[in-house]
Amino acid sequence: MKIYVGNLPFTVDHEKLKELFSSYGEIEEATVISDKFSGRSKGFGFVTFKEDESAKKAIAEMNDKEVEGRNLKVNEAKPFDPDKPRQPRRDFNQGNQRRRF
Repeated sequence: MKIYVGNLPFTVDHEKLKELFSSYGEIEEATVISDKFSGRSKGFGFVTFKEDESAKKAIAEMNDKEVEGRNLKVNEAKPFDPDKPRQPRRDFNQGNQRRRF
C-alpha cells in the first residue's frame, strides 16, 4: 500500500522519510517529490509499504504528528487519474480584470 505524506519539512530527503516510517513495517520505496529545475523538495512524498496493515498503522499514528515544527498530513495515496479535470495553474488574466498599460 502506498501512502501520501504531506507538509514535510524541506530538509527531509528520501532517506529521512524512510527512517521516519521504518518503525511501522517493511518499506519498499520512500520518495520525496522535488522540483525538476531547482531540485528543492516540494514538501510532500510517498511511502510504499510491503503490507497494508503497516501502512494503516503508519497513517493512524503519523497523521498530524509534528516533525521539525510541521504537522504531517498522512493518508492513503490515490492513484493519478489523467482523465480527471484539473484547474489551470494560472489564470493569465483571461478577461476577468481590465488590463492596465
